[in-house]
Amino acid sequence: MRWGFGRSHYRVTPGLYAIGTPQADAPVLVSANYKLSFDVLRTAVNGLDAWILVLDTKGINVWCAAGKGTFGTAEIVNRVKATQLEQVVSHRHLIVPQLGAVGVAAHTVKKDCGFAVVYGPVRAEDIKSFLTADLQATPAMRRVTFSTLDRFILTPVELTVFWKKILWTMLALLLLSGIGPDVFTFAAAWSRGGAAIGVGLLGLICGAVLTPTLLPWIPGRAFALKGALVGVAAGIILLGYTAPWPFGNGLAALLSLSTIASFTAMNFTGSSTFTSPTGVEKEMRLAIPLQAACVLIATISWIWSAF
Repeated sequence: MRWGFGRSHYRVTPGLYAIGTPQADAPVLVSANYKLSFDVLRTAVNGLDAWILVLDTKGINVWCAAGKGTFGTAEIVNRVKATQLEQVVSHRHLIVPQLGAVGVAAHTVKKDCGFAVVYGPVRAEDIKSFLTADLQATPAMRRVTFSTLDRFILTPVELTVFWKKILWTMLALLLLSGIGPDVFTFAAAWSRGGAAIGVGLLGLICGAVLTPTLLPWIPGRAFALKGALVGVAAGIILLGYTAPWPFGNGLAALLSLSTIASFTAMNFTGSSTFTSPTGVEKEMRLAIPLQAACVLIATISWIWSAF
């Protein structure tokens, strides 16, 4: 699932689950039916007696589902009623993940089903301490962190989402690279195409791995700009430490490498805590036309250099 394979189908059935042997006074923890979210939570409370109320978030994690509305007020109320939770527990409290708060109106939940919402910590690993402290969260429990390791863990997904595009792009590069004075040759397709594919893969690594991992230390605020800077740096190193490139090839390599890095880095905005929807939309409106223009110039330059 960390690599994104079968992610959309990795889910559990919504409903009420028992951890250990919970009684009527056991806490009720609310989660999404994305199985990775569910598994992290039940692992974190291993050894405790608790109930887990799993919402139907269409297999999406808590934070994303809250933004999409599937982890929200209506679904909590519906799930409480569907499981007849009031007959299972003697208290009237639901512990909801803090990252799900954006989709939940606590006062409406209380009015519609009688259960009060208590917002738990950001991370499931703090649940035990939160319960021990009588449902009081420390400032550290409320803080969203996005460390170097957190960002690096997400990069495999950034790579796998592009696999179809990568295959089609490789085929296109082989075909374009074979064009020359003799119309088309397989030797040119293999040699020039191989170099072009190498440049493309380097751009992908720059944008999907290096930029997210090094995010706070790269100048600029826009992800597209950060990715472009990493791509330009990698392109300069590539051109400086390999055999001399003809001007057209070098220009094409530098433009395409930085553009691919820019585009793929921009894709990471959906995984980051550093962005907002309006900011991402503004960035895309500015960046995508520039990226398209650079790709066009790089393509023309690459073909022209063959003649």
